[in-house]
Amino acid sequence: MAHLTLASVLLGGVVLGGCGSKPTDTTGSGGGGAAKELLLVSYAVTKGAYDRILPRFEADWKARTGQSITVKTSYGGSGSQTRAIIDGLDADVATLALAGDVLKLQKAGLVQAGWEKKLPGDSIITNSVVAFVTREGNPKGIRTWADLARPGVMVVTANPKTSGGARWNFLGLWGSVSQTGGTEAQAKTYVASVYRNVENLPKDAREASDVFLKRGQGDVLLNYENEAILAKRTGDLKAPFLVPAVNIRIEGPVAVVDRNVDRKGTRKPAEALAAYLQSDGAQEIFAEEGFRPVSPAVWSRVKARFAPVKQLFSASDFGGWNLVNETFFGENGVWDQLFRASR
Repeated sequence: MAHLTLASVLLGGVVLGGCGSKPTDTTGSGGGGAAKELLLVSYAVTKGAYDRILPRFEADWKARTGQSITVKTSYGGSGSQTRAIIDGLDADVATLALAGDVLKLQKAGLVQAGWEKKLPGDSIITNSVVAFVTREGNPKGIRTWADLARPGVMVVTANPKTSGGARWNFLGLWGSVSQTGGTEAQAKTYVASVYRNVENLPKDAREASDVFLKRGQGDVLLNYENEAILAKRTGDLKAPFLVPAVNIRIEGPVAVVDRNVDRKGTRKPAEALAAYLQSDGAQEIFAEEGFRPVSPAVWSRVKARFAPVKQLFSASDFGGWNLVNETFFGENGVWDQLFRASR
């Protein structure tokens, strides 16, 4: 699918992607009996990790219960995936790019209030930060957040209307000013300047990587650190990437989709899968795929692989995702205001 131009995003609607097919219904939740099937709905850049984690969960569930289980998957931009679940995509478990998207499922009556307290650490299963990927040799000399607003620097970032990663990028940009002594007005002026340097808005973080690395567009890509690590491993990225010393802690949550699992009778395996994603075995795989693990034990073993960050802020520093969704990304929010101003 072609990436979106800034003008087309301004004038057009949100594009859904990665919706997959609905699984067959299953009943019952005990051991033995017919094989079970779950649908895990996630955001685009997690596929490599789940390709490795889910077979292990299936084997673990079989060993513990005697019951065979198959976990099917659907990937796409987190915003698009959230809308797809609301519109009927029959997810049992959602691992979206931000808690703000799970809150939309809660508002739609699909996820029960208090979902974040079902697992330790507010049900967060991965952390990451924003990375800057530049052209080989970094010819534009991009090293700090401020450099992104310089005239002539072409920035690639995904569309916040469809991509969770793009929302984290937005908050990273904003917080680089507001969390370091700047005013809200200064933050808005700075972010507006950066988005004037954004020509195209791909639908999700993976497509943003493709636009920059495979299509050769832009001077700097803003993306998850784990995407930059993956690009280095696959050879798509030859140059070192940069992790700003002031950064946002990107928190990826998991939630069981209550309405669906209660209707389908899949609550027990769905809850087991959600919990398994915080296990050290799963966390080791997340770390190998470039995510910062939430398990303290795993983090202590792997933290030397990741760039140090001097100052981390989080969504809670902006008042939490309910306020962030309303203020920045809701109808007539800051994002919409910036778009109207750029027309």
